[in-house]
Amino acid sequence: MKKILLLAAGLAAAITLFAQTEPTAEKEKGKLTFSGYAEAYYSYDMHQPSNHTKPGFLYNFNRHNELNLNLAMLKASYNADRVHGNIALMTGTYAQYNLAAEPSIWQYVYEANVGVRVGKNVWIDAGIMPAHIGFESAIGKDCPTLTRSLLAENSPYFETGAKVTWTPNEKWSFAALYLNGWQRIKRVDGNQTPNFGTQISFKPTDKILLNWSTYVGNDLPDTVRRMRYFNNLYGTFGITDKFSVIAGVDYGLQQKEKGSSELSKWYTPIVIARYAFTDKFAVAGRVEHFNDKDGVVISTGTSQGFQTTGYSLNLDFSPVNNVMFRVEGRMFDGKDKPFIKSTELKNTNTALTASLAVWF
Repeated sequence: MKKILLLAAGLAAAITLFAQTEPTAEKEKGKLTFSGYAEAYYSYDMHQPSNHTKPGFLYNFNRHNELNLNLAMLKASYNADRVHGNIALMTGTYAQYNLAAEPSIWQYVYEANVGVRVGKNVWIDAGIMPAHIGFESAIGKDCPTLTRSLLAENSPYFETGAKVTWTPNEKWSFAALYLNGWQRIKRVDGNQTPNFGTQISFKPTDKILLNWSTYVGNDLPDTVRRMRYFNNLYGTFGITDKFSVIAGVDYGLQQKEKGSSELSKWYTPIVIARYAFTDKFAVAGRVEHFNDKDGVVISTGTSQGFQTTGYSLNLDFSPVNNVMFRVEGRMFDGKDKPFIKSTELKNTNTALTASLAVWF
């Protein structure tokens, strides 16, 4: 509780600082805004895990047979012509499981960053930021499906470091990053290896976005360094006003041993299609595959590693503005029995999930 109060006090102090910022005479006054988001859920795993925890590669909506809160967040943002900043505090099972490796005080921080414009179209940002990888986040209303993809759950949601972004025009954006590691706030003890990222986005029309993001680095102590080389490619396509498609793939390489030229490989293709019947009703379907034979990202201890195909179908209902109710059925079909049901090993796993999200 003391840690939460300290974080809340820090948020209040930062808000006061933002509010007291004096604009220069020739610039427009900055704007301070507040927002909030909360998403409660119930999920039922047909394997009925006795510890109420769904498979370990899931970090969102991962509690079985209990009403819970995936994410509750309060955020303050400041935007001016040459300066911006964001501070967001959170709680929920997403924070509990996805930030379990971080010091406890940081587990309540969703975002904390500042940025300054150093040129006409160049920004430098630093702090805890949303990851430059992928098209999903923990904020469910911004995602086409209720649960997050295998691609999203097993690549960074957030990152800590510094980013330089150049946006020469409305179609192109380029970014380079220096990072603490692979989804890290606190750098791994004994790790002094530089970690880097890049991002290129191209938006030829209002209905098409193409993105390529990379990560290069080591997320282990330097004594056992294993360099990782990771690519994330995706495109979003507004086929019509009602029908949209997202297609993407992750492809990663990592050294098998320190100094070795042998590399483990994993890849994750995905396709999501969404159709909005009206402003209130929409349906989305997902097909995805995660292939990690050497268990670099998802370790099962089996000879085939983690090779699993997933399918899901969800229905969204928004009865009023800023409220969304969702229901989803999801099934995994894997090789070499990677799932546990009681004391038995199974190739499949099925779950039903419902969520209610509100925001302002």
